[in-house]
Amino acid sequence: MRAVHKIFRLVSLLSVLLGALLLPLALIADVMKEEPNHVDLLKVEGVIGPVMTDHIKDGINKASEDGAVCLILQMDTPGGLDKSMREIIKAILASKVPVITYVSPRGSRAASAGCFIAMASHVIAMAPSTSIGAASPVTMGTGGGDVDKTLKQKMMNDAASYMESLALERNRNAQWAVESVTKGSSLGEEKALEMDVIEFIAGDVNDLLSKIDGLVVKTSDGEVILKTADSAVKELKMSLRNQFLAVISDPNIAYLMLILGFYGLFFELSNPGAIFPGVAGAILLVLGLFALHTFSINYAGLFLIIFSVILFIAEIKVTSHGLLAIGGAISFFLGSVMLIESPVPYLRISWWVILPAVLMTTAFFMFAVSLALRAQRCKPTTGDEGMLGKVGEAKTVITHTVGKAFIHGELWQARSEQNIPRGNKVVVSAKEGMIVSVVPFTGDEVPRPKKKGFFRKYIL
Repeated sequence: MRAVHKIFRLVSLLSVLLGALLLPLALIADVMKEEPNHVDLLKVEGVIGPVMTDHIKDGINKASEDGAVCLILQMDTPGGLDKSMREIIKAILASKVPVITYVSPRGSRAASAGCFIAMASHVIAMAPSTSIGAASPVTMGTGGGDVDKTLKQKMMNDAASYMESLALERNRNAQWAVESVTKGSSLGEEKALEMDVIEFIAGDVNDLLSKIDGLVVKTSDGEVILKTADSAVKELKMSLRNQFLAVISDPNIAYLMLILGFYGLFFELSNPGAIFPGVAGAILLVLGLFALHTFSINYAGLFLIIFSVILFIAEIKVTSHGLLAIGGAISFFLGSVMLIESPVPYLRISWWVILPAVLMTTAFFMFAVSLALRAQRCKPTTGDEGMLGKVGEAKTVITHTVGKAFIHGELWQARSEQNIPRGNKVVVSAKEGMIVSVVPFTGDEVPRPKKKGFFRKYIL
């Protein structure tokens, strides 16, 4: 029994010694496994809209979760929607991770909404040959068009005070910040640094990291010392979902999807049972309407486009001699021009998209109408009208009361106002039930009435 206790005490002692030896090794291993400092990089390119808002907010959350030293927004934007801009600014102000706006590469800009976002960031840096400013509201995504002077002044004052508060929050030049809104002032990198609008000028990301190393910034979680020297750079890519939404959110793409959606539904209604045009058209129509909801839509323009499609369809179904097609073309053009109202080009539908779409749509329906009218003018081949003008041969003497003629491969009861000898050629002039009226064939076709109208006279 004593021997067993001795063995037990010996094993326990060895276990304690082994644990004391392994603990430091485990701590060393944990230290070696720790990733080196890294920064997250997110590219902000193009118009600031709902998709970009989601991308930046996701980037801020990821930077906080993966322990990044800071998040760099590499910016090149002409501006964007006011609502999206304010959501991004709120996310930056609430961020526990320092957010650095870096206007890059060369030739880039942080204009309009981009200037507001930069001003809200903890640090602003610019690459050579870049600019910042031009933050006048320009109706700030409220729909463009004519704005009452009082309302315009209110919008200007609101934007100016917002920009001033952001500049004061980050200890930057508040006077210039207000002028960027009220006067549309814009600065290059050298002048911006001189006027305390930005903190650094950096040639590239590595240069930026070396310059901000050791900088103390204030976040929502308190003061943070940036330790960015020799930090790895991890780029945060836009998700496939946001990439897809970014593509269809372009006003030109949204417009084309809307038009193609109408085409698909038109083909399905014209040829019931085709299935594919209807399904594809419905999908494109829904995607187009979804994309357009991010813009300021003039519903009168949308209704004019829908009305034009109705007129085009009616032109094929109703004989209007082209008047409905002309009305549809005018309605389609006006609706396309009125669809999206915006004072800035990047939020409008391009003329290079509108004109081809209108011309191609009008040409297609005109072509369809011309085919329909030509089909109407074709000589009937069946029924009573199909017999008119057919040439045959008298199989008996044909009088005004009795006779037989071989016409169109069939033997018919025939009659004529004048006697026709057997074997002579005859041509059908009328048909009543199972009896045909014939006249002697002279080589001339029986005249047929011709329809006259505007479309036939002036277009075909």
